[in-house]
Amino acid sequence: MNPIMPTTLHSDDASLDPEVGDDGARSDPLDEATIGPRDGAGKTVVVAMSGGVDSAVTALVMRERGYRVIGMNLRLFSPEDPEHQVNPCCGIAALDDARATCATIGVPFYAIDMESEFGEAVVDTFVSEYAAGRTPNPCLECNRHVKFRHLVHRAKLLGADCLATGHYARILPGDPARGEPHRLLRAVDGRKDQSYVLHTMTPEQLAYVRFPLGHLTKPEVRRLARAFDLPVADKAESQEICFVGKGSYAEFVAKRRPDVTRPGEIVDAAGQKVGQHRGLVHHTVGQRRGIGIAAGQPLYVLGLDQAANRLVVGTRDQARAGEVMAEAVSFTDGTWPAGAFGSDAVVRYRGQPIPATVTPSAEGTGCARVTFEGDGPIASPGQAIVFYRGDEVLGGGTIAAVERRGSTTGATALTAALA
Repeated sequence: MNPIMPTTLHSDDASLDPEVGDDGARSDPLDEATIGPRDGAGKTVVVAMSGGVDSAVTALVMRERGYRVIGMNLRLFSPEDPEHQVNPCCGIAALDDARATCATIGVPFYAIDMESEFGEAVVDTFVSEYAAGRTPNPCLECNRHVKFRHLVHRAKLLGADCLATGHYARILPGDPARGEPHRLLRAVDGRKDQSYVLHTMTPEQLAYVRFPLGHLTKPEVRRLARAFDLPVADKAESQEICFVGKGSYAEFVAKRRPDVTRPGEIVDAAGQKVGQHRGLVHHTVGQRRGIGIAAGQPLYVLGLDQAANRLVVGTRDQARAGEVMAEAVSFTDGTWPAGAFGSDAVVRYRGQPIPATVTPSAEGTGCARVTFEGDGPIASPGQAIVFYRGDEVLGGGTIAAVERRGSTTGATALTAALA
């Protein structure tokens, strides 16, 4: 695995970008440095259309590169309110915005019902994981099971040469026949980078998928949308979990699993009662605010004891992980490392990279031990842990067990898990 070193990020300040004029726009917004090579002649691309500006500009860019574009909006989740205002990103409004964009740039548009696939792979998993005291990432599961599995399948059935999405990440094409794998890299815009939730991509998917926004910053995407009068050019971004909407994730889970709202004890790391919680579903590992305990120093959630219905809290030092055991581990080049290797590990979306040593177990187990150097992160079972080297995504997995600093039981648990 050869390193790809970090890139120099663009600035949101147009005056600092040498390719941007005094009016805040590039002299040629459609040059190859902006949109990529004009390599689409005679090729068809399916573009996943969410109704937002990122997917709209993705469709525009692929059209300008010469591809025959087919826009697809995925119907993933139907909110209960008839106007779909609780969760507009999966509702009628989003579909209408995607259709309007396709009409503006003159490409065909199709709406595809994938609610069943999304419900099984993302929503049901989200509920069951939170009910089990773990911290899932629904965006990662949507990419893994819906976009790059079911949608790729649909695109191939249509005879498309590739699938393009509005993710902020880069793919560096390789030559697998010569032993040079395709490589997944961080986006140029570090503030929008989504490579963390793309680490499960396989070599075959990296060969088929395109991320045309990976070399652009968000301001550049907005400028392109405005230059071509796209109807969503100034549409606000949704910050919520798409199927939860403006409510809380705890309310969403509690509606489907009322048993997770039982009150119980809050205890410290030594097992001493220090308070009362109103249901474990309202808490996640690493949480600092909203615990409801006045103490001489900030307290963090260390763990959720499902069996005893207890919330375990402690200091920041107690919350930091020394090692984690990862399961469902995969690597973007499709190979399994022969031994331990160094990497930067990230355990939260846009989290800080932390130097670590990754020690894979036997090939076929899908497990690896990750040992952090210095102060480890606050990590939770259920979170993704992603391995980077420079800008390159090497792979990652799901945290199964955490050994915290000063823990006397974590090492035993990790050893048992690895056996």
